[in-house]
Amino acid sequence: MNPPTPSAAERAWLLEAFKGLGCLFIVLHHLAFYGPMADVVAQAWPLGIGWLNEHGRLAVQVFLVCGGFLTAQSLAKQENFSLSQMGSLVRKRYLRLAIPLLAALTLTVLATELLRPFFDHDSLSPPPEFWQALAHVFFLQHLGGMDGLSAGVWYVAVDLQLYVSALLLMLMAQQAHARWPQWPLKAWLGALWLVLVAASLWWWNRHPELEDLNLYFLGAYGLGWLAHAVRHAKFQAQAIGVAGMLLLGAVAWWLEPRWRVATAWGVAICLACAPQAWWMGMGQTMSPWRQGMGWLSRVSYSVFVVHFAVSLVVNAVVTHGWPTNVWVNALGMLASLILSLVAGAWLYEKVEKPAATGRRWWVWSEVFIASALLAMLINGTL
Repeated sequence: MNPPTPSAAERAWLLEAFKGLGCLFIVLHHLAFYGPMADVVAQAWPLGIGWLNEHGRLAVQVFLVCGGFLTAQSLAKQENFSLSQMGSLVRKRYLRLAIPLLAALTLTVLATELLRPFFDHDSLSPPPEFWQALAHVFFLQHLGGMDGLSAGVWYVAVDLQLYVSALLLMLMAQQAHARWPQWPLKAWLGALWLVLVAASLWWWNRHPELEDLNLYFLGAYGLGWLAHAVRHAKFQAQAIGVAGMLLLGAVAWWLEPRWRVATAWGVAICLACAPQAWWMGMGQTMSPWRQGMGWLSRVSYSVFVVHFAVSLVVNAVVTHGWPTNVWVNALGMLASLILSLVAGAWLYEKVEKPAATGRRWWVWSEVFIASALLAMLINGTL
């Protein structure tokens, strides 16, 4: 894969804003959820920390909807493709996700072992096992019933599953169109997504035991796909599409009110129906705010995979030096956020942005496995 260059969709103001703000909130959510700085700060600001702890995770729904929208954008020109082309697309997607993740996991594993003698806290993962580390390389850890070595690793695995699902639906739509050509390919694809989104929002998403599978998240991801289809449809089809999205969300809320569904539904409706002025940033193309959101959107994935390692180090330092000082711990949370953005920007430039080749994947896989073996050696489990 060539170095990622933002597409027209990725440069759109609305997507930049959603991805950038989602990145900030997921970092703050993990800071509030894992502590211990947040536990100290909660003594003075319980509502704020409690809100981030409980609702900050809704940023995941924003990422899912934007991911579905961008996948639809990238595949919009794919009228026909074969199984071999599908395999090539999956490989490219996997390499683009895996290389930054493996680099970030290396930092997390090493930081965890260096901090373990001085920082006794539940946020530290247990020492890794060899098969657990190997499963992380192929995104299989949760499917194998193993704990993740960092926060958010499960999301990366689900993202790849969702991408594969989108490609499979493209193949199914092509086969259906070839057999019943009176329906356009886009109509078959839209019908398949409607069925899957309904099944996910109305059934699979209501069963927590499915959280490690794409079925649980197909509703939000599919809403993003439908939002792209509606936005680029003709007027009459737009009205039908919006009505269908409204029905999907209304029935899901009636069956079981869930804020995650409401968030995904709201973001999807916004992407589908927002005025063009919102989409283009209302004339703010060169404003510092627009540029900042664009930068944050670009580095959001690297920030997502590396921020947990940063937060471990900052939590350990602040807890060791100022275990009860509210203001120092609050500044520590702010410092952790800023340092996560800095580390994410570095990871993006040095690891994510260069071409995602098989050779670079092999190198980072070896580095990560070596870090896991070193951690096992330090803990006497090797």
